[in-house]
Amino acid sequence: MQIMFNAKKWFITNTNFLNTLRNSFAKSFRLKEVANSHLAELFRRCEAIIQKECHVQAQEESSKYLAILNAGLATGLTEELVLLTAEQYGKVAKLLMLPNKSYCFLECMGQEDAELIFANMHGRANVGQNETVIYMSYFQQLPALGVDTWSKSLPKGLVLIKDFISEEDELAILEDIDMETVTDDSLKHRKVKHFGYEFLYGVNNVDVKHPLDRKIPKECTKLWVKLATVNEREHYNFEWLVPDQLTVNAYEPGQGIPPHVDTHSAFLDPILSLSLKSDVVMDFRNGAQKVSVILPRRSLLIMSGESRFNWTHGITPRLMDVVTTTKGNLTVKKRKQRISLTFRKLRKGACNCDFPLLCDSKQSAIIKDKKEVIQQENAVQLEEFNVHSVYEQIAEHFNETRHTPWPKVTEFLHSFPQGSVLLDVGCGNGKYLDCNSNILNVGCDRSQGLLQVCKSLHYNILRCDCLQLPIRSRSIDGCISIAVIHHLSTAERRLKSLQELLRVLRPSGKALIYVWAKNQSNDNKKSSYLRQNKALNKEKTTADQQRQETLKQLEEKASQSPVLLPIHTNRTEFLQQDVLVPWKLKSKETQKNADTFLRYYHVFEKEELQNLVKQIEGVTILSSYYDQGNHCWSSIHKLKAGSYFYPARQMGRHGRFIHKVMQQINKLGKLVISYL
Repeated sequence: MQIMFNAKKWFITNTNFLNTLRNSFAKSFRLKEVANSHLAELFRRCEAIIQKECHVQAQEESSKYLAILNAGLATGLTEELVLLTAEQYGKVAKLLMLPNKSYCFLECMGQEDAELIFANMHGRANVGQNETVIYMSYFQQLPALGVDTWSKSLPKGLVLIKDFISEEDELAILEDIDMETVTDDSLKHRKVKHFGYEFLYGVNNVDVKHPLDRKIPKECTKLWVKLATVNEREHYNFEWLVPDQLTVNAYEPGQGIPPHVDTHSAFLDPILSLSLKSDVVMDFRNGAQKVSVILPRRSLLIMSGESRFNWTHGITPRLMDVVTTTKGNLTVKKRKQRISLTFRKLRKGACNCDFPLLCDSKQSAIIKDKKEVIQQENAVQLEEFNVHSVYEQIAEHFNETRHTPWPKVTEFLHSFPQGSVLLDVGCGNGKYLDCNSNILNVGCDRSQGLLQVCKSLHYNILRCDCLQLPIRSRSIDGCISIAVIHHLSTAERRLKSLQELLRVLRPSGKALIYVWAKNQSNDNKKSSYLRQNKALNKEKTTADQQRQETLKQLEEKASQSPVLLPIHTNRTEFLQQDVLVPWKLKSKETQKNADTFLRYYHVFEKEELQNLVKQIEGVTILSSYYDQGNHCWSSIHKLKAGSYFYPARQMGRHGRFIHKVMQQINKLGKLVISYL
């Protein structure tokens, strides 16, 4: 046999070699087919994503509209690189690059231009991320921009003055503030310097009792004359005073600042921000609304009124910013070092703005008012409407979300010897009633729906209120109350529930109590409750933004409550102790949110639970701790004179028999037995 290779004839007589060569060619062909099928699947997926997000249809026939399927602003692709490459082969009329998308669109001058660009760039041009090859498809049209953060008008009260100072003024200010010498005051690898008063980032406030010797640099005083002139000329009508506090931050590429609102009670309106050395993009949010604002070098940003008090502002930490070009399109610009000067005027007294949601002064007043209202109002009515009634309606969905016992509670349950009697007050769906099969577990709850779940699992249950347990005093070896007492709306009722729980305990019996903590972070670690906030953890949204959305959606429902209370935003830190917490009920058929209910909670401050327990005589606190967003304590009921106890270690092999005998004797009221 002979074959041609490089224009030469080769004679092959070895059949084994021929078979190997044939198999190699066949394998190569199959791999190519597999690769092509994978690429085809990739194209289909990319096109499907674009069609879903942009509402435009891909097509096999050529058109003047093209999409790069696997590269866009999100991958670092720039307008300059796309145009530089594409215009080698055809003319581009418009380039559309969407924020945070890994694809982009081209509108060519004609269909022939699009075909030439497609033929030379599809699967060939290395302009993707890390110089990967890009892939393209034809589309019927360009997508409408729809809701984008760039074409929106600025928030009310926000003013951006470009080229507010000259380059000479910029150099003079930089020399005066002298950030090059800053080493000791670094904040999370970011240089920061304070003038007038130190800005305390932990509390977003200043200590007015300790002014700094370092006053605002003289070069900055020129700004006030110029600002007064601009204010009068442009009719901005700002009511401002010369600032007495300045914070200077040096931002390196990749650094930013979390979305926040400058504390209302700390500073007057407005707040001024001067950008030096480079541009940056600042994001403003109000609930679901978002506006991205480019702060050019040497520009002055004035945050006043609504933009100051009701919009959060922040800078996303990244190496590149999406910016608008002179043609009105979007592109990516690499960040450089930026020096930010934030000027503030200290406030004396509480804030009296018209935006209570993010106002610390208004929220503090609300907290005080709500405490007084709950004491005067009928607490039973509040708990009936916002606790008992809610749990009856969400019982089935609640059961589906509560199935894993907490480890430390399980450990407590296993600390009881065989034959002990344990009562779970507020047992819910009974998830703790089968943790230890060597003891007699009894559960009680107010919710008929949750008790039906327990009944279906053949648990020992009874229906009652935690304030009136239908159980004989000193008859239970151990009690647990997990996430129950925080549903009681007054301190007197919370104390009464603790007294009732300890009443049924035998002398030397033990109790474990869990209540929700106001502080959902401990030792700089978020609780599991906060960690489940996926949007916040990925920085797609902010706690303040979520609060704004929650308030707008649920304020009508909250008005139906017997007592007007603030609505908490799920998966965020608590701002008040007495709150209504939303429960989003899911439809069993569609698995989508069907309705939202508001549950009442009193979240506990540190030491608050222990202080309640200390009011009860005859109780010794064994331990108190913080466990996943809950304050917890374990107590032992002290022995009283005339009682007897038999330590488990002395009961030997016949412990169970003796215990049963002693239980029968105890029923007659002649002997009390317990374990230490």
